[in-house]
Amino acid sequence: MAVNKCVKFLLFFFNLLFWLSGCVILGVSIYLKVDKDRNVITNEAIPGIDLMIAIGVIIMLLGFLGCCGAIRENRCMLLMFFISLLVIFILLLALGILGAVEEKKVKDWVKERLNKFTPLSSQPSDVRDDLEKLQGELKCCGLANGPSDWTVLPASCRCNATVPECPAGGVYSTPCSTQIITLMEKNMEVVLGIAFAIAILLIFGMVFSMVLYCQIGRKDAVTSA
Repeated sequence: MAVNKCVKFLLFFFNLLFWLSGCVILGVSIYLKVDKDRNVITNEAIPGIDLMIAIGVIIMLLGFLGCCGAIRENRCMLLMFFISLLVIFILLLALGILGAVEEKKVKDWVKERLNKFTPLSSQPSDVRDDLEKLQGELKCCGLANGPSDWTVLPASCRCNATVPECPAGGVYSTPCSTQIITLMEKNMEVVLGIAFAIAILLIFGMVFSMVLYCQIGRKDAVTSA
């Protein structure tokens, strides 16, 4: 019994796209890692760059493994590819459930990481500059407790009383940790959409690889008979 060429080349092109997407993720992540304009505060709250580099490398390796397994009709490579996709799918599902169930713990974890910057006035100048820039963009003051995180209140905490978002005292009272968490929540739909798309791709990859794996097994059985 011959291997279905359509399935074989579909799996090959699927993995080629998988590999290329890994290259893109890795390239963008490395660029962001070395970018001089990165904000120290948001990097600490959302330390995702190193994770994205790891994801890019894993996707590239899996894409290469799947391409070789498909083109060489190697059952061992295809099985390794299938198991790897299955593990990633389970981890993705577990992270989604954990994020939904333990939402409060995630918020507490972000606040805990940002707390290490207090008192803010004693931080190095680059950290203070980054925070002041963040305060101006997010219309907030301080990190965990609001204006009390500063011993000397910077100009970025003050606002024009005529602006609707400005409190009565002319100083932003919302801590930046609250604004960062709110921003994360607003973008959660995008993250969930990306995770859903990745899950669909993983399912297709698993189906194609297992179909090809079984066809190669039947072909080898017929050949050896």
